[in-house]
Amino acid sequence: MLDTADGVPIAAYDLGGDGPDLLLAHATGFCAAVLSPLAEGLRRHFRCVAFDERFHGASGTPPGRDFSWEGFALDVIAVTEGLALETPYGFGHSCGAAALLLAEEAKPGTFRSLYCYEPVVFPSDTPLDASLDGNPVSAGALRRRRSFGSREEAMANFSAKPPFDLLDPDALAAYVDHGFLADEAGALHIVCEPEDEAQVYAHGFSHSAFSRLGDIACPVTLACGSDTDALGPDLLRMLQARLARADLDVLPGLGHLGPLQNPGLVAASVLAASAQQPSH
Repeated sequence: MLDTADGVPIAAYDLGGDGPDLLLAHATGFCAAVLSPLAEGLRRHFRCVAFDERFHGASGTPPGRDFSWEGFALDVIAVTEGLALETPYGFGHSCGAAALLLAEEAKPGTFRSLYCYEPVVFPSDTPLDASLDGNPVSAGALRRRRSFGSREEAMANFSAKPPFDLLDPDALAAYVDHGFLADEAGALHIVCEPEDEAQVYAHGFSHSAFSRLGDIACPVTLACGSDTDALGPDLLRMLQARLARADLDVLPGLGHLGPLQNPGLVAASVLAASAQQPSH
């Protein structure tokens, strides 16, 4: 475990590989393990490291249950410093992508380059107030099923339930195996509490990442799926206009969960983006 500046224990994992360090940050409601299939396509070129963000997986919760997204940046910095990652590359998905941007803004020079798949960054210099009211993703989180009688039941449920039915089988298995804890009877219980997940979503537009994008000097690739219903090309172009060095990649056939839907395609995009960056 690694401790953040605000006292949150963060679980980090070496996913293997050879080459420069690459830090991977997951989306809200998931955990580090779901990025293992993506890492499999990257390990020949990078040493892949992932971590459970606060409120997720084996990591802890902040004092006072503070849901501000600046806390996710503290998680990122705790991992890069605690594991002595030397100017790593960064890959982030959704909340994880915003966390990487916030971390680079808070501590410039942390990353060599960033690949951000549909980062949750609201294009306004004034952050919005956090609210559960009228927030459809928070409402969906509160409806999340908390327990299953067995692993088989959980896999059958998610395999037939959008959007989980679109996930790569290995990514889905990783979610079931690491996003839930088994009791002595073999029943599975969710790790990221629905109330916590809902609050994370509620605070998603309440951070200051957009207003400080101009402070990021490292190259950034902004990516999204062509079929996304979330953070598509138009929004990403607004972020791109604020960044000093940014490219945009729209991946065919993918939605917001693209890195879990087709890890191989996303890995190829990450490798193509990194090939354009200097090696030092």
